[in-house]
Amino acid sequence: MSIKNIITILLVVMAGIYLTINAKKENQMIENKYEFVENDPLNARIYTLDNGLKVYLSSYDDAPRIQTSIAIKAGSKNDPADATGLAHYLEHMLFKGTDKYGSLDYKQEKVLLDKIEDLYEEYRAVDMTDTVNRDLIWRQIDSISGEAAKLCIANEYDKMLSGIGAKGTNAYTSNEKTVYINDIPSNQIEKWLKIEAERFRMPVFRLFHTELETVYEEKNRSLDSDGSKMFEGLMSSLFPNHQYGTQTTIGTINHLKNPSLKEIRKYFNKYYVPNNMAICMSGDFDYDEVITLINKYFGVFERKDDPSFEVYNEQEILSPKITHIYGPEAERLYVGFRLNGVHSKDANLLRMVDMVLSNTSAGLIDINLNQAQKLVGGGCFPYMLNDYSVHGFYGSPNTDQSLEEVKDLLLYQLDEIKKGNFSEWILDAIVSDLKLEQIKKYESNNGRAEDFVEAFTLNKSWKEY
Repeated sequence: MSIKNIITILLVVMAGIYLTINAKKENQMIENKYEFVENDPLNARIYTLDNGLKVYLSSYDDAPRIQTSIAIKAGSKNDPADATGLAHYLEHMLFKGTDKYGSLDYKQEKVLLDKIEDLYEEYRAVDMTDTVNRDLIWRQIDSISGEAAKLCIANEYDKMLSGIGAKGTNAYTSNEKTVYINDIPSNQIEKWLKIEAERFRMPVFRLFHTELETVYEEKNRSLDSDGSKMFEGLMSSLFPNHQYGTQTTIGTINHLKNPSLKEIRKYFNKYYVPNNMAICMSGDFDYDEVITLINKYFGVFERKDDPSFEVYNEQEILSPKITHIYGPEAERLYVGFRLNGVHSKDANLLRMVDMVLSNTSAGLIDINLNQAQKLVGGGCFPYMLNDYSVHGFYGSPNTDQSLEEVKDLLLYQLDEIKKGNFSEWILDAIVSDLKLEQIKKYESNNGRAEDFVEAFTLNKSWKEY
């Protein structure tokens, strides 16, 4: 071997050593850069990758498992006004696989999927009254979907997760967030990350035709539920302009009947970006090892523009708005007050006032109304969101009692608070109850991960939260 060759080999080896050292330094930087809060019972570490992805970690070794949540700061309020229910549709489609898994022959399948996507655009462009042409296009969608289904591997994502011992695989969509959940064994972190990174890389919207039936069924259940209809009525009355009231998570019937795969893809490209996502994990793991693996699989995602949202400011409500909902169930009443969002002082006061009124045992509604049997099942609840909050009240009438009387009884309890007609000890008791509730919550990985998701989607620092 010549001296020249020996020198070349040495240079290659040295370059390899240099690259290894650089990689170690990069990982070390990731491991060392995190936010934390003194005396935090969760010992949480909050990392931000170079692409903007947030990572919330809490090591808790009560069992060799990890609760995981991947949160996206986008929900039904971010749906286009002419395509409501889109965020929820997308949540369903994220379980259908990618070009790498879920297909027997993706190249051939893609040709059919592109045709289906175009046909849906034709379908929604035809007026709902033109049943002849709509039926004609629908038959084409149905036929091509049947052919495309032959190239699919149904439920491969779920099978892959089951194969690594995952439990509780699920997802949910609400006004402001979409969250994907798994409970995984501690020794399967890397495999889980590899599956999830692939899932968010390039989801393929296959089997959309059959998934529509699932969403339709969810809509039908909501239409059959008086409680769901009442809540929608409450929100639409409180928010005539803001998306909290003008758009429901499940979507309108017309929009569900005229879905657009192209709009769903646009939504994915806009909101499912690393700088709008968080990975939240609590369980039996080593912080440094986990953040290194997360950076390996999710650090490659490209940062994009931060999604924006225009808040529609509501006008002051000057007189009560009354909405009547009709259904087969027993009569009941909802009363709602619109307040400022979670970042306002209103939100903190709302939680306290709510507990003074109803805490299942010693609140004014509990004692003065429920225990005195002046109405049936009265109570209240806080619903705090980024842009606005809601304080909701509910109750059902006794026999020969009107809903108007139920309303007056509930509102009288607010007058009692205004007059200061409650025991001072209840405030200390409420604080103690909230602390106890939090302690119990943090004894589970699920509770810890849930609070990470809340802090992230409500745009609160962990210290503030």
